[in-house]
Amino acid sequence: MEKVLVTGGCGLIGQHICSGLLKKGYEVIAIDRAESGYNDGKPNYTFVECDPTDKNSIAELFEKYDFSTIVHAAFTVDNDFPPTITENEMKECAAADKFIYHYSVTSSIKKVVMLSTSQIYQFPKTREPIREDSDLKPVTNYAVMKYASEKMMATEMQHHKEIIGCILRFAPVYTHNFTDNLMVKITDPKDGSLFVYGQGQYGFQFCCVHNLVDFILCFIKNADTTKYSGVYNVGDKLLTSAADIITFMREHHRLGAVVQKSPANAMSKLKGIFGASKEEKQNYRYLDMNKLENNNILDCTKASKFVTFRWDIHNTK
Repeated sequence: MEKVLVTGGCGLIGQHICSGLLKKGYEVIAIDRAESGYNDGKPNYTFVECDPTDKNSIAELFEKYDFSTIVHAAFTVDNDFPPTITENEMKECAAADKFIYHYSVTSSIKKVVMLSTSQIYQFPKTREPIREDSDLKPVTNYAVMKYASEKMMATEMQHHKEIIGCILRFAPVYTHNFTDNLMVKITDPKDGSLFVYGQGQYGFQFCCVHNLVDFILCFIKNADTTKYSGVYNVGDKLLTSAADIITFMREHHRLGAVVQKSPANAMSKLKGIFGASKEEKQNYRYLDMNKLENNNILDCTKASKFVTFRWDIHNTK
């Protein structure tokens, strides 16, 4: 039975990754600051309570277990931090990355899967799909943090090319019950009111957590040579419209009155030329009202060779 280490294994994303691995017959060792209870008591699951920056505790795990794969899901934010990412979180992430990747290349690890973010891409001015080789421009602290993690992983891996490395740049996640990333797209950041432009027929790129997990499981199972190493975009097959979000929330959760608004006028768009605000940099859920109708989508063609992205807002669980 192959052993997989999942860092951040009890966060929103990590706990689903662990659950999927267990169902596929892997032995899973999850580390996190606290147990979520999601996988507690399941066969072949071990939880180790430790801070992701606890070098000694993690070193002991590498001495005790013969891991074949690492899924580095620590500091993926969503369920672990509030929307504001501070300099302290960025420093903690860098400290954890340094020895996680170091241990990866000095042990028996065959595969490393690192969770990054689609936020590191430069926001395109056209509706051209965002591909893995598109221009990068991390703005938020979260994006800067994850891009630094990508580069640190690449630095370690370049001297150990026998290891299969995977960097996942995925869109904001959601599940049936985790809707924070959905709600921010219909919430006015100025007054907290719910709104929609017109009939809400404009869309956003999201990633159902189950699509992300499906890809990770398929990659771990089927990526058998280093030709599969690289960056992969992961997201839902189609955009989720503002109207879809409103309908979903009304059917499954509480939702107050939604006000119809006209799109932002051209003059307000000029503010973007003066650079990102402090709030935009620190809040990874920052809503730029002037980009709501851009309808940008990730090109997930590369990832689709491993898995069919079958989950969306209509069938998520």
